[in-house]
Amino acid sequence: MSNLQLGLAIAGAVVLAVVVGHGAWTSRQNRPRQATLSSEIIEDEALTKAPDTDEERQDPSFDSSLEALSTLTSIEKKATLDALIDVIVPITVDSQVSGEAALAAMPSTRRVGSKPFAVEGLSIDTGEWEVPVAGQRYSAFQAGVQLANRTGALNQIEYSEFVMKAQAFADDVNGEPEFPEMHEEVARARELDQFAGEHDAQISFTLRAATIAWSPGYVQQNAARHGFVAGAIPGRMVLPGAQAQAPILILAFDSQAAMAEDPEQTALRELTMSLDVPQVARSEQPFDRMCQAALALASAMDGALMDDYGNRIRADSMQVIKADLEKLYDTLDARELSAGSALGRRLFS
Repeated sequence: MSNLQLGLAIAGAVVLAVVVGHGAWTSRQNRPRQATLSSEIIEDEALTKAPDTDEERQDPSFDSSLEALSTLTSIEKKATLDALIDVIVPITVDSQVSGEAALAAMPSTRRVGSKPFAVEGLSIDTGEWEVPVAGQRYSAFQAGVQLANRTGALNQIEYSEFVMKAQAFADDVNGEPEFPEMHEEVARARELDQFAGEHDAQISFTLRAATIAWSPGYVQQNAARHGFVAGAIPGRMVLPGAQAQAPILILAFDSQAAMAEDPEQTALRELTMSLDVPQVARSEQPFDRMCQAALALASAMDGALMDDYGNRIRADSMQVIKADLEKLYDTLDARELSAGSALGRRLFS
């Protein structure tokens, strides 16, 4: 082989190595960031057997589920109707009615159009209104339908359906209902709906990858450091509140990526963090925690924080939003529809 041929062969090999190296480098650069095990996690796993570790991870979740179920059951037994946001129809009865009879008289659905419908009984034992249960006896009943929610105000058609359902229940328990005037209640529903529409607020931040995309595991690992846990829906994490009700914050990404066969090879370039203001108590300081979590994630994950219009969010704009929220909280408090309260959550749902 001549010197010229040898030189060309060497040059060709160098070029090939550069091309292969560049391809590998590009592939690595385009690969989404992966979750990593910290030294503390590795050390813990080395000291603990895998089956025991899995059991320990699952037990708190199981206990929490039981606690939440117990809380839900106790809430369902309590009275929920309130004249502030409900049409309430008193139903008098000639004699005491058993819980079994009341339950048998309930309609098959607990909705009137798009509005919740409820029946409550006055307990002989406690003297308080509650959702009828077997084994109890009741001296009176009341039926109610919500005046407004995020689907709009109670209309005349829905009110008529409510009258039919309440009347059917009253007939089955040998009761006599007393219905308020329809036009007054529909007008009250419109006024409440207008107030709710003017004072509803849902805030969202978009976290966008500045350079390298993220894998779902990478997102979950970083979010978990700030208190987020997996939600019931794929691609959603939530920041739980002090009470077992609505989460403080929701962090969402592409659900298809979360359900992919190999999610760690799926590239995410955008996340959404949202706060449903009327659903979360003011005492939780939800917006402050939203700003802190969003800024921390943006820094840790090399991301840019954007608003709904694609503009970068600055610290001074966050303060403006916070000031407006304080006024909103004050208005809701004055109307007895405080954010995070039972009535507030019902109205803004």
